[in-house]
Amino acid sequence: MKVARWYHNDDIRIEEVPTPAPGPHEMLVKVISCGICGSDVVEWYRLPRAPLVQGHEVGAEVVAVGNSVNTWSPGDRVFIAPKVPCLKCRYCLNGHHPQCSEVKERLPGGFAEYILVPEILVKNGTYLLPPNMSFDQSTFIEPLACVVRAQRLAGLKKGALVLVIGCGMSGLLHIQLARARGCTVIAADINEMKRAAASRLGADGVIDAAKSIEEQLVAKYGRKADVVFLCASAESAVTQAWRCVDDGGVIILFTVPGPDREVVVPVNTFWTREITIRTSYYCGPPDIAEAMRLIESGAVIVDDLITHHLPLDDIAHGFQLVADGRESIKVIIHPHQHG
Repeated sequence: MKVARWYHNDDIRIEEVPTPAPGPHEMLVKVISCGICGSDVVEWYRLPRAPLVQGHEVGAEVVAVGNSVNTWSPGDRVFIAPKVPCLKCRYCLNGHHPQCSEVKERLPGGFAEYILVPEILVKNGTYLLPPNMSFDQSTFIEPLACVVRAQRLAGLKKGALVLVIGCGMSGLLHIQLARARGCTVIAADINEMKRAAASRLGADGVIDAAKSIEEQLVAKYGRKADVVFLCASAESAVTQAWRCVDDGGVIILFTVPGPDREVVVPVNTFWTREITIRTSYYCGPPDIAEAMRLIESGAVIVDDLITHHLPLDDIAHGFQLVADGRESIKVIIHPHQHG
C-alpha cells in the first residue's frame, strides 16, 4: 500500500509499504478521506516525531477485523479518533481528557491507503458514521470537537459578543458554533477570501485584521468582546487579542506562536480588569459525540469549507496550500483517488 511519509513540509515522500493484517483485537480500515489539519504543517510541533505518516482527520471503511473483534464488521463506515483517554485517571475524572497520559497508543497516520487500528482505538476510539454523513464530512469531526471543547471552556453564553481572530478552518467552525449558540460573532482576518467566507457562514461582522481590530470593534459595537478566540499564530494576532477583550472577559488561546517566540501578557492590566486567559488543546469523547451531532443535524455546515480534493500523490501540493493559507480553507486527501 502507499503512504505519505513526512520529513518536513518540503519533503513528503510517497512510499510503498506492506499492507498490514489485523491481529486478533485489531482491524484494518481503508482510508477514504483524510483532512490536512493546520497543525500538520506546523513544523516545530511535528518535527520531533519525524519522519512519520501524518493525518488524523479520518473517514474510513472497515475492510478486515481480527477474530476477537465483534463490534465492527467489514463495510462499516467509521471515524476513528487520533487518540483516546483512559477515563479513569485524575485528569480524565476532572474533565481534562486531552491531558491523559495513561493511553500511549495513537492512530497510525491517515495519509495512507490503509490503517491498522490498534486494540484500544478499536474499543474506545471508533465511531459509526450516521447514514447521512459523508466521508468528507467526517474529516471535520475531530476539529469541530476541539472547537466544542474550547467554547465550553470559555463558558460561552447566549447573547455574548464574540471575536474570532483568524478565519481558517477552525476559526470558521468557531463562528458557526458561536452563532448557533445565540452569540453575536465578529470575524477578523487579513485575508479577504477568508473574511468573505466568514460572512457567508454567518458572522455578524467582519474586520480587516491588517488594521486595528480594537478600533473597528469599538467603533461598530461600542465595546470590546466578551470572548476572544485566537485562531491565528502570528504574534501580531496575539497582541490584537489582548487589546480586544472587555473587562471580565475571556481569551481562549486555540493556537499559539512557535516556542521560539516570546509572548508578553499584560498581567498588570488584566489583573485589575479580571481577564481570564485559557488554553484549549484537543478534545475528549463527549466533544466528539457533540461534534457528530452538530454535523449530522446541519447545525454546523462543513461542506462549504472544503476548497480542495487531492489524491495522495499530490499531498505535497496540499501541504503547500495549507501552509500558505491564502487560497485554501479545507484540503482533503483521498488516498484511493488517482489524479
